[in-house]
Amino acid sequence: MKRGLLLLLLAAFSLAGCVRRVQYTTVEIKDPVRHYYPILQGQELTVIVRLNNTGKVPLVVRDIQPSCGCIILESDHEMVVPPDRFMFVTMKYDSRKNVGKAEHAIRFWGNISPDGMAEMRFDVNVVPDASYHHDYEELYDKTESAKRLRDFVDGTGSETGLGYYVDR
Repeated sequence: MKRGLLLLLLAAFSLAGCVRRVQYTTVEIKDPVRHYYPILQGQELTVIVRLNNTGKVPLVVRDIQPSCGCIILESDHEMVVPPDRFMFVTMKYDSRKNVGKAEHAIRFWGNISPDGMAEMRFDVNVVPDASYHHDYEELYDKTESAKRLRDFVDGTGSETGLGYYVDR
């Protein structure tokens, strides 16, 4: 009886010694506040977020929580980023249920200093489909000046080519 109790206590102490706490690290999100160019209702917008681990210990992202069910993650597994490295998180925003200015936040939970969370925000203007008259979306492929307009609206003619702009 005493021997069984001694073995049970020994096993409990040995398992308790295996617990290791993950230390906090610092994270930098490239362009944490973004303003995307307008899109038509029903179009998908690809949002790519770059997470930089600027700390001395590995970053463990345990959960990613978008503020809306219309934002779908491409991968939903736990992610680990070594120190001084980065990772890309790709998400798709589905604009079928939104019209007008849509603002969203994406929260990254893990061993992030100081409170375990980092946040990225974006907004986009969702334009309803023009079913009653011709709009520039239907006409812009026909002329060279319309091509320049398309490049501006789509963001491909911007300085960065990223499809969004940030506040400076």
